[in-house]
Amino acid sequence: MLSSLLGGMPGAIDLGLLTGLMVLGVFISFKVLNFADLTVDGSFVTGAAVVATGITAGMAPWLATLLGFLAGCAAGAITGLLNTLGGINPLLAGILTQIGLYSLNLRIMSIGGQDRSNIGLLGKPTLLSGLRDHFATWESISIFLVIALVAWLVVTWFLSTNVGLGMQASGDNETMARAQGTASKGMLVAGLAISNGLVGLSGGLLAQYWGFADISAGIGTIVAGLASVIIGQAIFGAWPIWRAGLAALAGSVIYRVVIQMAMTLGLKATDMKIISAVLVVAALLIPKLPVFQRFARARHEREIAKQVLADDMAAAKEAVK
Repeated sequence: MLSSLLGGMPGAIDLGLLTGLMVLGVFISFKVLNFADLTVDGSFVTGAAVVATGITAGMAPWLATLLGFLAGCAAGAITGLLNTLGGINPLLAGILTQIGLYSLNLRIMSIGGQDRSNIGLLGKPTLLSGLRDHFATWESISIFLVIALVAWLVVTWFLSTNVGLGMQASGDNETMARAQGTASKGMLVAGLAISNGLVGLSGGLLAQYWGFADISAGIGTIVAGLASVIIGQAIFGAWPIWRAGLAALAGSVIYRVVIQMAMTLGLKATDMKIISAVLVVAALLIPKLPVFQRFARARHEREIAKQVLADDMAAAKEAVK
């Protein structure tokens, strides 16, 4: 059993890193924008469908992957517009977009005149073709780790810009952000577009990793994303923003490793949903235990002390000038 567990770990880490892009998207919508976005289950498949359809039609893999990202952006923007311009409840707006995407994804996958809900990519050139014989090895893990870290760096940089700070302010307190001159509605639409763009990008890369795109591939994606964010931030903290994003990536890997462990213990693939539910409940309840609360308070106090020290040093430098 131990050898089986260790043998499956590289593959779980591969998936954890590639789905890490999706988790970063969920992190932006749920944690930064404070928007309960359920578009994810649909936009994940949209990215995969666009990429698979483009590649099978002879499109360059990098261009198909870019279009998958942009398709995800469009899906997120639609949800944002339904909420901001239509005044539709965030949950309902995401559900409506997700339902509409199901039919749209089937249409995308059927381009060329053949109705289909699954597109195979085996034998087709993809961005990951050179790695196909090296999946679930330290070579693929290293490359996917670089991809995930680059995405994290870009997201962290973006959230530190004026636009990103405006998004954070809108998510924290929309009324106050609007009073300060922030276009909170525009920030929400842009944030959801970026969030679902990352989800679509993750779906496109995973389609190339798996060798197929399937209409049902997105079922439960939002649960996996939320579980990863909650697990990561429960262990590594939710502040500052760079740590929160990195924690979400780590949570994605931990989530996949735990799933792999459960499968090794004899659970069936059909049990994955209940495993995910149990993980989310555990991640929500465990931090409330007294020992974890004391740890969280101590970590928070250290962060405050560091910030106070930094402010005092900055004030001292200004006084010297």
